[in-house]
Amino acid sequence: MEKVAIAKVFIEPESPFITRSVAFPSLAEGELLVKIDFSTICTSDLHSFFGRRHACSHSVLGHEIIGIIEKMSTKDMYDYYGNQLNIGDSITWTIYAHDPDSINAKKGYPQKSEALYKYGHEQMNDTYQLNGGFASHCHLRKNTTLFKLPKNLSNLEAAPLNCTHATIAGALRLAGDLNNKNILVNGVGMLGLSACAMAKEEGAKNVWSQDIDSKKATNSLKFGAKKTFIYGEGEISPAVNAEGGIDVIIETSGNPEAIEYCLKLLGIGGTLVLVGSVFSQRDLTINGEYLVRNLLTIKGLHNYIPEDLATAINFMEKAHLKYPFESLVGKTFSLQELDEAFATAQNGGYYRIGILP
Repeated sequence: MEKVAIAKVFIEPESPFITRSVAFPSLAEGELLVKIDFSTICTSDLHSFFGRRHACSHSVLGHEIIGIIEKMSTKDMYDYYGNQLNIGDSITWTIYAHDPDSINAKKGYPQKSEALYKYGHEQMNDTYQLNGGFASHCHLRKNTTLFKLPKNLSNLEAAPLNCTHATIAGALRLAGDLNNKNILVNGVGMLGLSACAMAKEEGAKNVWSQDIDSKKATNSLKFGAKKTFIYGEGEISPAVNAEGGIDVIIETSGNPEAIEYCLKLLGIGGTLVLVGSVFSQRDLTINGEYLVRNLLTIKGLHNYIPEDLATAINFMEKAHLKYPFESLVGKTFSLQELDEAFATAQNGGYYRIGILP
């Protein structure tokens, strides 16, 4: 009997997902078939489903995924560290497959490789149909970087590793050495909470958070923030200047007004790292003279490099008992309840919604 997988197919914004049976694929060289253990609905999935950014019709959304290897194209397959992989291993993986010989990959930007293939973003075709997290299985292409999962992590802690936490690991990499630095995290949703905790673990002198939501700001205290500020309420500068000013800001909201405001908060020589600007928005108003005279740096990160996912996994393995990341997946639905899960996630009551195949 032919083995089949189940996929929930996205057709167009705000339309119900279509349930489709998909025959197990034939695997080309370097490919895997993974039985999905758990996935989470990322904010970018919401942007796609609710039409706030382009998404391919007839695609399987979802990229925060973990799973168990069910089928391999060859016995000789290895993870990021060179460890041999076997059927039954629990793994996570980069959210993309890339061409290591491409121009951008050779420059150090594999996430911008020509002909990049992103899980949860691609249109289904005859060869690759199981290409996202909201399905029973995922078909991993050659040159997807694979990682065995630590045994001490729960599914709720592990699923967001290959998006949320890897992205923040990349942002902090761009920020440079955080030891004895003062860090402000602007926007403390899932990305921001990860940034607070990771910056704290990387030796930041002070980690401060800022958000428009007082409940989210307060919750960041559980994730390493020392002090919180409510965006638009009161002046932040006197409080932070007394501690030596702000050296690094990790900006996760993507809001243009917030970005412009954050730039003015940086101390001399400060760095602003943008990770939230992944949807259509107006141009920023920035004064070049102000940047030059204050020795400021602005950097942007979209996706991440495999090293960042390695950093994120190491962080979570060591710190998962210190910070309540498991609690951020506030509710779990079955795959068949995906429409209800998206409606619940859109309401904003939870940092993440989990999906069980």
